[in-house]
Amino acid sequence: MKIGIKGINRVSATATVALTAGAVIAGSVFASTAQAATPPTPTITAAGGYVMNNGTAKTLYTKAADTRRSTGSTTKIMTAKVVLAQSNLNLDSKVTIQKAYSDYIVANNASSARLIVGDKVTVRQLLYGLMLPSGCDAAYALADKYGTGTTRAARVKSFIGKMNASAKSLGLTNTHFDSFDGIGNGSNYSTPRDLTKIASSAMKNSTFRTIVKTKSTSQKVTTKSGGYRYMSWSNTNTMLSSYSGAIGVKTGSGPTAKYCLVFAATRNGKTVIGTVLASTSATTRTADMKKIMDYSFQK
Repeated sequence: MKIGIKGINRVSATATVALTAGAVIAGSVFASTAQAATPPTPTITAAGGYVMNNGTAKTLYTKAADTRRSTGSTTKIMTAKVVLAQSNLNLDSKVTIQKAYSDYIVANNASSARLIVGDKVTVRQLLYGLMLPSGCDAAYALADKYGTGTTRAARVKSFIGKMNASAKSLGLTNTHFDSFDGIGNGSNYSTPRDLTKIASSAMKNSTFRTIVKTKSTSQKVTTKSGGYRYMSWSNTNTMLSSYSGAIGVKTGSGPTAKYCLVFAATRNGKTVIGTVLASTSATTRTADMKKIMDYSFQK
């Protein structure tokens, strides 16, 4: 019996050692898995960046997220937001294209929707011309229509005032607009965090969501003579075609702003939205955004 007991004890001890060793190995495997599940924070070329979960507003990535910078044409997100917030908005209301709008494009060498003087274009069409080809002429037309005042200058000033009021209503303290399109006079700025919040708010509007996810469109407009022509516009946001789940939002660029992008995507029911400001080229801003979006989807 003693021999049997000793034998049992030896077996138990051996089993205990084996189990302990197994637990250590398993623990190491689990630890490695846990470490592998946390991706390293990416490095981006852009001077600033920010990404958040659009459903919870949780911050997922940040780099100089609250530093004020020129925003280029990402300003037009707020332009569209202000238009879409107008009471009793009629998207089918027609706007006659003025020579002032085309003169403005020429004078500033600005991006254009190639609107033709005398054509009658609906507000909805102007929003497509604003957000897809980044038409500064479309932005001017919308500011002229939805500002208040007896002169064009007064109406434009009024519209820009509405843009700043909208930013204030969102609680943004690092954003200011002095233009309707991003071609500012030194006081047109925002931050990656603020721009992301503006875009997140704009994305609550179904018309805005439909427009910014559109890769290209052909719009039938009425000519001065009463005939019609088709305006074809392609979206400057090429990530709509190259990034899985992309749903928007807007590119921007300029001598001071450099290359900017506000971007949103949905995967497996999770929507993330973010901004990069002051990247060095169109190529690097795309690479920057892909890095931080991929990273944010893994968090």
